[in-house]
Order: sequence, then C-alpha cells, then structure tokens
Amino acid sequence: MQTEHSCAALDPAICEQARLTRDARFDGLFFTAVKTTGIYCRPVCPAPTPKASNISYYPSAAAAAAAGFRPCLRCRPEAAPGSPLHHASSELVKGALRLIEQGALDGQSVSDFAARVGVGERQLRRLFDQELGASPLDVAATRRLLFAKQLLADTRLPITAIAGAAGYASLRRFNAAFVDAYKKPPRDFRRGSSRGKTDNAIELRLPYRAPYDFAGLLAFYERRTIAGVESVNEHGYRRSFVIDDEPGWFSVSPISGDSALRLSVHGVRPLQLGHLVSRVRRMFDVDADPVTIMQTLQRDRRLRPLAKRWPGQRLPGAWDGFELGVRAVLGQQISVAAARTLAARIVKRFGTSHPSAEEVGLGGLFPTPTALADAPLESIGVTRARAATIRSLAQACVDGRVDFSAQQTLEETVTRLCSLRGIGAWTAHYIAMRAHSHPDAFPAGDLVLRKIAGDGTAINESAMQALAEAWRPWRAYAVMLLWRSAG
Repeated sequence: MQTEHSCAALDPAICEQARLTRDARFDGLFFTAVKTTGIYCRPVCPAPTPKASNISYYPSAAAAAAAGFRPCLRCRPEAAPGSPLHHASSELVKGALRLIEQGALDGQSVSDFAARVGVGERQLRRLFDQELGASPLDVAATRRLLFAKQLLADTRLPITAIAGAAGYASLRRFNAAFVDAYKKPPRDFRRGSSRGKTDNAIELRLPYRAPYDFAGLLAFYERRTIAGVESVNEHGYRRSFVIDDEPGWFSVSPISGDSALRLSVHGVRPLQLGHLVSRVRRMFDVDADPVTIMQTLQRDRRLRPLAKRWPGQRLPGAWDGFELGVRAVLGQQISVAAARTLAARIVKRFGTSHPSAEEVGLGGLFPTPTALADAPLESIGVTRARAATIRSLAQACVDGRVDFSAQQTLEETVTRLCSLRGIGAWTAHYIAMRAHSHPDAFPAGDLVLRKIAGDGTAINESAMQALAEAWRPWRAYAVMLLWRSAG
C-alpha cells in the first residue's frame, strides 16, 4: 500500500461525525478508507462502523485508490454524487478535471495533456497532488473504473462495449483493472443483471446531493425550449444532439424516492457514452454541493431568504457552447419568448433533420458553426447587427479563435468572446455561466440585478461588482436566485 496522503481541507472531526451518523450531506465530499480491510467507502456505507483508529479520510475516490485502497462493493463509490471538482481550488486543475471527465487522458500521455492545459507535466502533477491528493493518471484511472462498474451494474451493454465506453484501450486492460481493484473479473458483476435498457435506450442513474430543485431547473428550461430540438413535460426534459457527426436524443427525469436523475439515451454508440454523460451531468449540475453554496450566499441579507426558499437551486447548463452563444446573442435586449421564436426559426431554416426522433418531437438538430458562418439570418427576422454578431461568432468557431473547450478559465472565456464585435461583458459572462458552467461568472451589468441590489433603483456596475465580492466563488448561483425572485 502506498504512503497515506491526507488532504488539509478535510476536518477529521467533521468527517468522523459524518461517518458515524452516515450523514448524506457529505456523500461524495470525502471517502473513508479502512486500513484493516484495504477498502474505501462512502460516508453513508451501511457496513458495520470500523474503529476510528483504523480509518483514514480522502477527498476523492482517486486519492483513496492512489493510496492503495480498493472500492467497496456494498456502498458502491461509483454511485456517490459529486466529482473531484469539489476539492480543486485553482482554475487550471478544474479545467483539467473537466477534460479528464470527458476522457481526455484515456488515449493521451500526461505530458501532452499538460501541454493542452498550458503547463508543464511536473507542475500539473504537483498541483493535482496538492489539491486532490492524486495524480492526473490516478484520477483518470479511477474515473474509468467507477464508470465501468456503473455500466456493468446498471446496463446490459456487452462487456467489450463497456470496456470501450469507459476508456480502456483493450479488453485485457479492462479485465486486469477489475481484478486488481475488486479481486474478480468484470463478468462476475453481470450475473442476474437485467436493468438499464428499455427498447433501444441505455438508462443510467445520475446521483446528486440533496436538496435538488429539479422542478425549478425544468421551469427554466421550459421557458427556453427550441421547438424540434428540445421539449419539456411533466416527466422531464428531452433534446436531440450530435456527437462525432452522429445524431441521437436523450431524456432526463427524476427517480421517485431516490436522490438521482434517470438519463435515457437513444442512438448513441457506447464509445460516445462517457462524453455524453459528462455533458449531461454538467448541464443538470448534479455534482454541485448545495449546502456549501447556500451557506455562503446566506451571509448576504438579500440572498438569505432566497437561499432558504430555494436551497436546491442549480446552475442550468447548456448542451452545446456554440448553440448557447447564438441564443445569448439572440436574447440581447429582447424577451425570452422572442429569442426562443428566433432560435426555432434558425433550426428550421439552417439546421438539419433528425428523422429517427421525429416521433418524440425532436426532429431537428441545431445548426453547426459552419452552417451559420455566412447564413442570411436577416431573412428570418434577426436584426442586422445581431445577425452579423452570430456570423462572426460562427466564423470564429470555425477558425478556432473561439471554442468552448472544458479547460478554459472564466477570464479566458470572457476575453475571447469580448474580442468579437457585438459581444460585451454581459453576454460573455452569461455564456460562461451556462455553456461552461463557471460558478463564479457574473454579468454585473444586468439591469435586473442592479435594480434588486438598489432596492428598486439600479446601482452602477462598479457598485454591483463590489457588492457581489461577498458571493464568491458562487456568484452565478446568486444570479440565478435573484433572477428567479424577479419572476
């Protein structure tokens, strides 16, 4: 077993109390490793409670695995909510983690990966060890293992397909990883498994940490749905998508009596599944720690009643960054309903059809940057200025001057977007907030926010910035609460 690595951010007394009481609020925020058994567990594990002297605490499953512990078969660490992002303090590590969650280290060396995020390999390793207690390779290996374990337990996909979906280079490596971690091969987890697939769909459970205001998130999406691309009903959310030039569709709905959402995916190949799940998790903000976020925001007198009223507020993400950028430009100085109408016209005129999803009302696919780079948007009612901005954004995406890659910091995102004519700070921060899920994005110039802050009289942008300093690093969540209170 490797040398134990503890994280200074973990308070042993708090962890011990949470473990003894099996406090679900801490599920996924840390993991309990038992020295006598060599197993790591979630703090809610139903197994008999070990002695405190035999326990070590780790900030992530990857840190526990790096220390030589293997995952518990009873509490299933792969079923815990959250991700290592909770413990990352730097923008660089957060961006790197987002890439790893999308499989960036499954077929790339650490040195190439470090270059991609803009640092040297040695520095990247040091930052990961300092903030997470695990190396980039440890994090990637744990992600592969736990995702594969979830697919084995929750789907009927063939084992060879699961190996590819989880990012293993070969079936041999997949088997070796399972034998090393669980002391048994993957096939032993399939006996009696019949869940996870209905008709042609693959179903997965997306755990979250309560409280979770799914109804509020659904209402937000419903006001903004693009006809033919998205739909919302009493059961949940649906949308069409394209991954690797291949179309499909998915639905997200709550699971009664469970702190989890059900993701049902249609038309996706197993190799695309990990990337899709990562994007949907971010879109529905299932990895958030609502208690920590709301505790911070409740310190402000304006936010205190709102945080108590909506303690499960989530940050509504977006499936695609370019699509969200177009929608943000369309929404400049017009109503949500008007912007929604224009977005539907864009799909109908410049998008592509998705025949296999027509029967569920998702027969359209949002157009690509190439399709809109020279599109005559004025012909469908878009103003000349906004049409020019959308074409500029599309061309910048085609040229690579602007992208929506996961590793971008908030500052980088805003700087790149503001370099385009017609995109200012408000639009850039709104895009960062939803397309990149940056929790501290803050459109300080927003008139509604400035009026609420001034108790009916709009304060200036500088005063708004100063006021919001106390909300860091969760300013985007504060924005959602304030917008929601304004109706």
